[in-house]
Amino acid sequence: MTHPSIPLAITMGDPAGIGPEIVAKVLVHHKPSRPVVVFGDPGVMRNTISTIKADYQVDAIDRIEDAHFREGALVVLQTSMLDLLPNMGGVSAECGRAAYDSITTAIVNARAGKVSGIVTAPINKAALAAAGINYPGHTEILADLGGAKHVAMMLANDEIRTVLVTVHCSMQEAIAKADRAAQISAIRHAYDGCRSLGITAPRIAVAGLNPHAGEGGLFGEEEINIISPAIEEVRRDGIDVSGPWPGDTVFMQARGGQFDVVVAQYHDQGLIPVKYFGLDKGVNITLGLPFIRTSPDHGTAFDIAGKGIADPSSLRTALAYAERLSASTKRPVA
Repeated sequence: MTHPSIPLAITMGDPAGIGPEIVAKVLVHHKPSRPVVVFGDPGVMRNTISTIKADYQVDAIDRIEDAHFREGALVVLQTSMLDLLPNMGGVSAECGRAAYDSITTAIVNARAGKVSGIVTAPINKAALAAAGINYPGHTEILADLGGAKHVAMMLANDEIRTVLVTVHCSMQEAIAKADRAAQISAIRHAYDGCRSLGITAPRIAVAGLNPHAGEGGLFGEEEINIISPAIEEVRRDGIDVSGPWPGDTVFMQARGGQFDVVVAQYHDQGLIPVKYFGLDKGVNITLGLPFIRTSPDHGTAFDIAGKGIADPSSLRTALAYAERLSASTKRPVA
């Protein structure tokens, strides 16, 4: 549990995407339960407030200690200062760098205990690459700079939760990376993540890698040689984990109440069921960090950026999860 006066950080995301807009909408229209500091570009945020026609001001600061919270104002810790407003919906190195700098500054403050957690607005991988930043996404940045040996993604909505064994890589890489150690790590992260959300005795299902969970070796032996032994090892510690279950039915079983969380083997196996219920409902929680991190379960939506029509629902849900986790005595860490 963190003290309620310690603010949460929200990073603005890619300035050319919908990140600044959904951040502004959430903070203008929905009062958080604790103070919030936006990490980003004050000029971008002022322009965004004008775009959504909100009667708000931006109070720019250089460090968390200078934050003073008042009605009708967003506190923005300046992590960038673009010379020109971004070309909305366009990929640029400047926006990639600005998004990255907001994340890294938030990480530094989170590790120092100056913010109670981080909520990240969407970034664009092509913009990061254009800026010479060689990370495929938030998860890898957070793992590398956040001081964590192993992290996992938990995707959650009102219907189901899932934790991924492998994340942003090709299917060929995913099969190679989904070894016994990765299985054990993901199962333990799923257990800790559920506990941090108030589920005292999580029921964990592990999905198989192959069709029909390998069908006893007919469709592959990963379930026999890798996944089942990992499940047995964790089960000896008293954790309620079962499987491997066929990937095409296990999420239906979880939605029906049989399981609290599903450990999925690869990115799309876990994300398709979550996103099927709507991008406005899903939230991403990074497990294994020494601080809280959540994010909406969608991208930069360049096609509607700057039009004032972006739906902030998923970011609002991500903020609510961060508030819930920061108030918990059980943290979603390793």
